[in-house]
Amino acid sequence: MDTDALLAWYDRVRRPLPWRETRDPYALLVSEVMLQQTQALRVVPYYERWLARFPDPGALAAAPVRDVLAHWSGLGYNRRALALQAAAHEVAERGWPEDLTRLPGVGPYTAAAVASFAWDRQVAAVDTNVRRVLARREGPRPEAALRTRAQQLVPAGRAATFNQAMMELGATVCRPRAPRCDACPVAPGCGGHPGPAARRAATTPFEQTDRWARGRIVAALLAGEPLPVAGDRRERALAGLERDGLVVRGTDGSVRLP
Repeated sequence: MDTDALLAWYDRVRRPLPWRETRDPYALLVSEVMLQQTQALRVVPYYERWLARFPDPGALAAAPVRDVLAHWSGLGYNRRALALQAAAHEVAERGWPEDLTRLPGVGPYTAAAVASFAWDRQVAAVDTNVRRVLARREGPRPEAALRTRAQQLVPAGRAATFNQAMMELGATVCRPRAPRCDACPVAPGCGGHPGPAARRAATTPFEQTDRWARGRIVAALLAGEPLPVAGDRRERALAGLERDGLVVRGTDGSVRLP
């Protein structure tokens, strides 16, 4: 892969996302957690409101859980908010660990992304977009082999820009469906293997999923409204929310936020 061509392309077309303008590890961690399974443009207003209310780890650590969930509500996967607050507790009390995966809710990808964007560590951050780009170029490989290949491609001293460029390429050009190969800055040498990452199975409408039900229940509790959904679906949603520490159920059948 021609990394010079990739970086030149990224410099021309990069989207002006707010987390690309900071080196603050806390703000970057917030963005990475919010971006998990959520489109970037949808995250922007949540990210900006979050940092206005919780500008640093101490502010988030000290906040009531209800306030944290209220600022997260609508992004989905509300347990991410609780994991982020738990990580803020750790950082506020002990500082940033050398190994960021020691923080609650932080996996290898998030750790690599924050480390490269905040501190210029020379590590490849391999998310879904990067895996798809590499799998299409070189054919499907095991996860460990893709991470190794990504690390080999990191140009010296430019890990942060490389990681952003690869993610941008996967998000806007090498898309899961209808990839824009004619706009790819590194098309030469690409094997063009769409592979399993390019295919999506038929999905259930979002409003019929337990994830939707969980989100609506949290939103109703925040608003002081009656719980939506009914029957087995409500019970499954409540059981999952209780397991994740997002609701507390009383012996009388009442449901409240922590």
